[in-house]
Formats: sequence, C-alpha cells, structure tokens
Amino acid sequence: MFTGFTPETFDFLWGIRMNNNRDWFMEHKSQYVKSLYEPMKALGTELFQPFLNKSGNLLKVSRIYRDARLHHPDPYKESLWICIRQDVEWWAENPCLYFEIRPEGVSYGFFLWHPRTASMEDFRKRITDRPEEFLSLIRSTEEKTGLPVSAECYKRPKLTDNPDLAPFFAWKGQIGCVIDEEPGDNLFTPELAVRVRNFFQTLIPLYDYFNQFKV
Repeated sequence: MFTGFTPETFDFLWGIRMNNNRDWFMEHKSQYVKSLYEPMKALGTELFQPFLNKSGNLLKVSRIYRDARLHHPDPYKESLWICIRQDVEWWAENPCLYFEIRPEGVSYGFFLWHPRTASMEDFRKRITDRPEEFLSLIRSTEEKTGLPVSAECYKRPKLTDNPDLAPFFAWKGQIGCVIDEEPGDNLFTPELAVRVRNFFQTLIPLYDYFNQFKV
C-alpha cells in the first residue's frame, strides 16, 4: 500500500544529483530502496488498478540504474517514473500516462513525446473527417482538468481548411496534459495516489483517442 513519499525521498534525489557515483550510492542504497523505489512500486500498483480490465495495457516502473549501453557519463538516474502504456516497441512513440519524481518535485499526466510521422498524418486525417469528435474531447479534457492540452509545434504548420483545427495541425510532438507539484506535505500522504489516480481517470479518453494512431 502506498503511504506517501517522505523528506528522505528528496534528500536521496538531491544526493544522487550531487554525488552520482557508485560509492555514494552503495552507502545510501537502503535509503533508495526504502524511501524511493518501494514507494514508487506501491504507487504504480494503485495507479494501475483501473487498467486491469483494459486489455493491452501494462505498467512500467523505472529503476535508478542507467543503461550502460547508452554510454552516459553518470551511472544513476536523477529521477524515477511510472508509465502506463500499451505493450509497444518504444514507449516514446506512443501515448502514456505517467508519474515522475525528481529533486524539484513530481509531474504526472498524459504525454506523447515523439509520435511517428505516419501516426500524426493519421491523426490529421481523423480530425479532418471528424472534427467535432476531437474538438469535443479537447474541450472536455480542459474543462475537467482545468489545464491545457499542449504540444510542440511545427515552425511551418500543416495546412487545413478548417480554422478550428489549425492549432492542432501545427502539432508535432510532446503532446501533453500535465500537473507539476513541488515537494511538500502534499506528497507525503496516501492521498497523493488518490489525486493522481483521479487525474488519470479524467485523461483516459485522451489516452484512448491517441492510441488509435499507433503504427
């Protein structure tokens, strides 16, 4: 059961940022497991409950160790994340619901980082054919969350005859609807899991919509 993070969680995250080496990590490994890794696994289990009956979805909980094949100079990550997504080859090309914790705080929500060009072409065809379906989804999501659905845009937007769709024809990637929270008592109680889970529930229609455009 998730009981919340603690000040020690952020002490460790700041510590690994300032001391990203094996000696420091091994001295603080028990702190990592107790205050960061185990709570993240517990949080992931609670967040995944609504998806148990949604076929094709899986839960990923990252670990602190970097992939040595990437030849990164630092052996450890400075953040941990939870990702709910479809069982796909590369997560970055597909939509996900995520929670990430880092020294500065947490962020969570819907994100599609680097969709394939063909996926975005299919997306533009779909919203052209059924504009109100998509516009209604965006309006509903933004009204319920109180947050914008935003994206990285092309410098030269794709063209459309529908002015209502023009902002979305400019979308290139990094499509998201995300909450950021700073460290504090708001992260140190079990209520955090409830808050994130409720936010994920609101974002499921957006998540399901973009899962149609996998290639």
